[in-house]
Amino acid sequence: IGTGRGEILTPFETDLSRFRIEVTVPEGISVSTADAYRGIVPSVPEKPLREVLRQHPSTWKKDLVNDFEASVFQKFPKLEAIKQSLYDRGAVYAAMSGSGSAIFGLFPE
Repeated sequence: IGTGRGEILTPFETDLSRFRIEVTVPEGISVSTADAYRGIVPSVPEKPLREVLRQHPSTWKKDLVNDFEASVFQKFPKLEAIKQSLYDRGAVYAAMSGSGSAIFGLFPE
């Protein structure tokens, strides 16, 4: 689990063996990490991250949010469309990885 600005990493085990992870790196989109940080509005989660990650991944869509997505998706709507396409194809969870631009989805095996 990454905290702070992502520089503090704490190991956390979760079983994703029943899922296939698909990562999409869109061609021609490069997200500046500095710009992503300038646009971030951190939110206060309703549930602690560890509690959310202990739940089945199908519940993560509601509780697991990447705060970078709002500002990055505003600048690069194609990334939001890619995320939605992963859900449309059956992903139980999809998100942008870090400050972008890769988008990943978890699909049941």
